[in-house]
Amino acid sequence: MNYEKLLDGKKVIITAGADGIGYAIARRFEKAGAHVFVCDINKEAVIKANSVDDNIKATVCDLRQTQLISSMVEEGLDHLKEVHIIVNNAGIAGETAAIGDQTLGGWQECLQVNMTSHFETMRLLVPRMNNEGSILSVSSVAGRVGFAYRLPYAATKWAVIGMVKSLAIELGPRGIRVNALLPGIVEGQRQNKVIEAKAKVKNISFDAMKDEILSGASLNRFVTHDDLAEQAHFLCSPLGKNISGQAISVCGNIEKAG
Repeated sequence: MNYEKLLDGKKVIITAGADGIGYAIARRFEKAGAHVFVCDINKEAVIKANSVDDNIKATVCDLRQTQLISSMVEEGLDHLKEVHIIVNNAGIAGETAAIGDQTLGGWQECLQVNMTSHFETMRLLVPRMNNEGSILSVSSVAGRVGFAYRLPYAATKWAVIGMVKSLAIELGPRGIRVNALLPGIVEGQRQNKVIEAKAKVKNISFDAMKDEILSGASLNRFVTHDDLAEQAHFLCSPLGKNISGQAISVCGNIEKAG
């Protein structure tokens, strides 16, 4: 087995894959020999991704608009010709507020991006996907322990795990493995915005809120994009050939949410 090119020749579609976690996964897969097609709402990130490597093709797609997903899927299939791996990475943080201050619009947007985009992408791609392939959906540790003041986000992340476990049973006869990746407290600008919002709700400082959140993890540290990309690579490669229907955390052992 060539451990440097475990995904050699594999064709991959990644949603929200031109920036952040998705782009880290795209680059790790490309390094392992895969040809990758990504979509993203961030136009600047798409332009940058297209300029970096010929084996990563990016297109703009706003997954809040369900009708655009079919066009993205067709563009991806036209580019790749076949698909072995799907990574449902799309997700938004949603509103951070007490339940009485949450809005119906915020709830619906969170469901659309974090759940419906995953469903629609798989609904359109799975029937045309190669057997013996792999699907990875990015959930969150919030899909295991729950997050106060972030009800829509946590609810959708639990739902992603339910979709994964159900599809793993359905697609097992085709040899398609389906798993969920559960990031913990991910280092970066998006997490900083969440910390700021929660600090405001609880009327404490940014640093105090950061310490409270990190205290829930035994390792007491942030997870990086590369940490998650390495685990995604493992799960979608032959190294994970007998792993399916699992919700795997990369979180530093979070047992309580701040």
